[in-house]
Amino acid sequence: QVQLVESGGGLVQAGGSLRLSCAASGRTFSNYGMGWFRQAPGKEREFVAAINRSGGSTAYAESVKGRFIISRDSAKTTVYLQMNSLKPEDTAVYYCAAPRSPRLRVGIYSDDYDYWGQGTQVTVSS
Repeated sequence: QVQLVESGGGLVQAGGSLRLSCAASGRTFSNYGMGWFRQAPGKEREFVAAINRSGGSTAYAESVKGRFIISRDSAKTTVYLQMNSLKPEDTAVYYCAAPRSPRLRVGIYSDDYDYWGQGTQVTVSS
């Protein structure tokens, strides 16, 4: 059974940093790309960042490019989202996602993913 567990969210002031983690279990995640999405109150879920299975290719939403960094550990079982220079508009629940197919390289759409974590709240105060 695939499980994704996010952690690292919290309350931070604008300009601060947080590091989110997504611990994956239930299969060999080193064979799969992974992604981060977020959903703010009253808004649709949106793409944040994605990484391919080797960690050598990444993609970012324009709104976070240059501020957020997605990475994965050498064992490929944990995916991280380093968030710097946080803004109030980054406030949202952040979700980690994984695809069913190992063919997905860097997915930027929700429909690319089949498994989702429970989410972790990030709140940025002004």
